[in-house]
Amino acid sequence: MINKINKIYLYLFFFLITIPFYFYLFNTKRNKYLSNLYFNSPVNYIKKRICTNYDPLLDKYLDKTFSLTLIDEKGRIISQYNPLIARVPASNMKLLSTGYVISNYEYFETLRTNLYKDNKDIYYLKGSADPDLLLRDIQKLIDKINFSNIININLLEIDEDIYWPIGWTSEDKLYKYGSPITKLAINSNASRYLNIYFLKNYIYNYLLSKFPKSRINVNIKKGFNLYKSKAVLIDSISSNTIFSLLTLANAESHNFTAESLFKNASNTWESNDYSKLFKWLSNRGFPMKNVYIADASGLSRDNNVTSELLASFLHKMKFNKNYEIYSSSLSIMGIRGTLANTLVDSKLKGKFFGKTGTLSNTFSLSGYLHKKDKIYSISIIQNSKLINKNKVFNLLNDLYEIKACK
Repeated sequence: MINKINKIYLYLFFFLITIPFYFYLFNTKRNKYLSNLYFNSPVNYIKKRICTNYDPLLDKYLDKTFSLTLIDEKGRIISQYNPLIARVPASNMKLLSTGYVISNYEYFETLRTNLYKDNKDIYYLKGSADPDLLLRDIQKLIDKINFSNIININLLEIDEDIYWPIGWTSEDKLYKYGSPITKLAINSNASRYLNIYFLKNYIYNYLLSKFPKSRINVNIKKGFNLYKSKAVLIDSISSNTIFSLLTLANAESHNFTAESLFKNASNTWESNDYSKLFKWLSNRGFPMKNVYIADASGLSRDNNVTSELLASFLHKMKFNKNYEIYSSSLSIMGIRGTLANTLVDSKLKGKFFGKTGTLSNTFSLSGYLHKKDKIYSISIIQNSKLINKNKVFNLLNDLYEIKACK
């Protein structure tokens, strides 16, 4: 009797773990919910079927400083070049982190900046790093503060020690693209002067002008647990939709937005810990050997990923329930985003949806190549003192022109 029960459990277990395979086998992309089950499964059905007619192109354009992986519509690696060498991906890291985000949010959701009040008449301003937050939004919230002889408001912010992920250089931090990642950022911390201390002074002066007879106390609270104060929501400002923010992160390669989205989706505001992204990828069967993730935006030089990881992730994302949203957030060759002015007069115009990545000694290009009625997933990374973007774009153009592998 016990053996019979054990066999039933064994058969049930085998059935459950093989469900994703049958969904994959029978092309369940027509049903996004069943497809999403495959995406979230711990298996990744990627096969190798190397097509030799691509080899001359790779030998023509690539050297040992490059990695490339090309996957066809059926999930077969049909061309590769140093696919397992872990390299600095630059902003191609956003492809992974925004995939995590859209798997944890619905496209129509928003980030919120909230004003609370507790039973001691203390106000709390709590942000979610809305990249489009403006001073007039702050003004709208604090206009909800009522007159009192003493007005206390706490600005809830993270500790300065974790403003920047590990691997962002001192030079990066001087520029807009390397602005600190904070919850109450004005204009995405575009200026070093629009920081939390500027905001504190702004709120103090605004409330003092409105209530000149009141004693105004504006404090910055770091690592404060709002929920223990039993505060009640007074008013809220919503960001643009998650889809809009994804497009800002991917098409325009906005580092602050990529970091903000990931920290909100993963609830990791109290540390620069990206292990959740690594585990999320690993639990879905992606090749993670030699991979290291140091941030969500790709500005860190400590990141290391392979072209096989990026290409296989892009392929499996086609089974994600929010794939259309994800792919629509990317740059479009010759049309939109960081690829808007590239290959404008070529046949590739409007045929490649992807992401560029640029750092000193790094260039990467990964995305979806639309060729006739098929969508190929491709990743190319070069780490070298002699970066040659034209080689990458010319190779992509030739890959589009070459006859498909039979």
